[in-house]
Amino acid sequence: MSHLLHGRVLRHLGETKLELGPVVADDSPWSRGVTEDGVVWLVLDHGKSSVNTVSREVIEGLSAELDKLESERPRAVVIRSGKPAGFAAGADISGFDKMDDEGAVALLRQGHHVLDRLAALDCPTICVVHGAALGAGFEIALACDWRIAVDGASFGFPEVQLGLHPGLGGTFRLPTLIDPTEAMALMLAGKTAHTSKAKKLGIADIVTEERHVGAAVMAVVDGKIDRDGPGLKARAFNFETARNLAARQMRAQTEKKAPKAHYPAPHALIDLWEAHGHDPRAMQKAEIESFARLLGTETSKNLRRVFFLRQSLKDDARGDDGISHLHVIGAGAMGAEIAAWAALKGKMVTLGDLDLDPLGKAVRQAQDICKDKHLSDHETRDVLDRLMPDPRGYGIARADLVIEAGPETPEVKSKIYAGLKGRMKAGAILASNTSSLKLAALRDAAPNPAYFAGLHFFNPVSKMQLVEVIHHDTTDDAVIRRLAAFCGSLDRLPVRIGDYPGFLVNRALTPYLMEAMVLMDEGVPKEVIDSAASAFGMPLGPVALSDQVGLDICLHVAESLKDNLEKPMPEISARLRDKVEAGETGKKTGQGFYNWSHGTPRPDAEGGPEDLTDRLILPMLDACVECLREGVVRDSDAVDGAMIFGTGFAPFRGGPMHYARARGPGAIRDRLQQLQADHGPRFQPDPGWKDL
Repeated sequence: MSHLLHGRVLRHLGETKLELGPVVADDSPWSRGVTEDGVVWLVLDHGKSSVNTVSREVIEGLSAELDKLESERPRAVVIRSGKPAGFAAGADISGFDKMDDEGAVALLRQGHHVLDRLAALDCPTICVVHGAALGAGFEIALACDWRIAVDGASFGFPEVQLGLHPGLGGTFRLPTLIDPTEAMALMLAGKTAHTSKAKKLGIADIVTEERHVGAAVMAVVDGKIDRDGPGLKARAFNFETARNLAARQMRAQTEKKAPKAHYPAPHALIDLWEAHGHDPRAMQKAEIESFARLLGTETSKNLRRVFFLRQSLKDDARGDDGISHLHVIGAGAMGAEIAAWAALKGKMVTLGDLDLDPLGKAVRQAQDICKDKHLSDHETRDVLDRLMPDPRGYGIARADLVIEAGPETPEVKSKIYAGLKGRMKAGAILASNTSSLKLAALRDAAPNPAYFAGLHFFNPVSKMQLVEVIHHDTTDDAVIRRLAAFCGSLDRLPVRIGDYPGFLVNRALTPYLMEAMVLMDEGVPKEVIDSAASAFGMPLGPVALSDQVGLDICLHVAESLKDNLEKPMPEISARLRDKVEAGETGKKTGQGFYNWSHGTPRPDAEGGPEDLTDRLILPMLDACVECLREGVVRDSDAVDGAMIFGTGFAPFRGGPMHYARARGPGAIRDRLQQLQADHGPRFQPDPGWKDL
């Protein structure tokens, strides 16, 4: 039975109620109401999730609403979300794998027909967006005449991250609305236009605060808002010559970041625009056919797999962490980032260090992170208010979680833990951010071993999504659940890991980095090595990645694994030790194996031995199999998720274990045996290959 949404869906957005008009709810994804002025409000509130996704039911529900609107002739139509989290996160992709080309084309045509009807209504249509309007959600907004952005709103097409391009009209509606080159840049990169940029580009016609949404709507309805039409530059791209020139430039830039052989979708989008950018109807037809083709590519299938791997890790982060106050020990690079990110995500944070200078740098670093994440001045002040430098460690007694981010030596960590005894409150958790030290060697120094675990963040914390949540054999299960939930509260992806040398990510990554140095010692240029890894799909080659991680850290992890693993590791290169001793530790000092004064090195070189790529990649896969066999990680999906989100392992390949199965476990085992015969016992295949 219908009832007023003011009792159920009129929720709070921070301290402000969402303006939803006189909407009446029913069982449809769409709820509607009509004001005294004759303005129809349609509110999308689909499913029990915190965010809307655009499913078949949403499109069919909108079609039913359009049946009424086409006969009612309202004064105007307002569309917005009833969910506080935002407008819509894009299409529901859960059924994509089950569709063939014919089924995909039929579904897309249905969606296009509905949005064409929305665009053709003979009254003003106004989309009010708070939070994110992504993918198909953005395409619904583009089918409206006007877009009102509530401060903090964002718009984007992330489809390229799924091996696709926009499929419900975005490829022609966005370039028609704004500068076509700006539109293509947004779609090709999968980036988001936040509020101010959306207004500057012309995506948002009005930016307002939530409390003024009603007035903004009526200003549009009453014809009080002016806007510019397409400029000279936009009109120039109606000519084929101009599009040809721009398309050549786009292809060259796109190939550098997303090679066509690995990522066909952005290149298909450029082809669409070059051929049909002057003709929206032709573009629409070509968009549908191209989207359906891309759905069947291995790249899209694997990237959609990555999407669901992310969802699985997120599911593991659900629940209440019981952590409101965090104390971080150590204001170095990692400790400062952890503290800043936790404060940004709403935690009260105290940050301790014996030296005042790192504490000051940490506050400045927090300001930079806030700016990078597009926080307002007011929001930034709130973050800094939650981040308290604490050189005397007063926050330890109040903290629900203490994260130790001190130097990577057991002696220093044990000394820190000894100083915590009698100071932490009952039930508080102590977690080490160690990247490779076994917890079993540290736990006896902890105040309460059952409440001691590992939280291995990756640098930079503000950008790297993965966190390894590590347990030793006496860690309380509830502690691990709370730490996983804590990661979720920070919008990070936890993977639960057993106490093992290097845990998972460093265990798998280190042979990749060290083999590159062996190859350099053999005379293979670093540029050739890194180019081979990039051609495979790694975001950075192993030499550049070593520089980025820090050569001192690489050396420490390599020595730790060499001392604690039964399997032989590549010999640690003398040139690595020499670099560390000389203080040339990579990006952080400006000089490592590469000179970083001109930014991230991205060489493009050919040559090298025939087995170069396999010597780099297969030991990484073998280490993953070892971790599975040893029970370090739950299953192959967890391995794939961890390696993609922790190392950037070629996403279009679906993860190391998925790639191994696609290539064939037997074939990889045989190849490792050949490498063992050629280069030594470090390539001996793990016994676990026979179980894949």
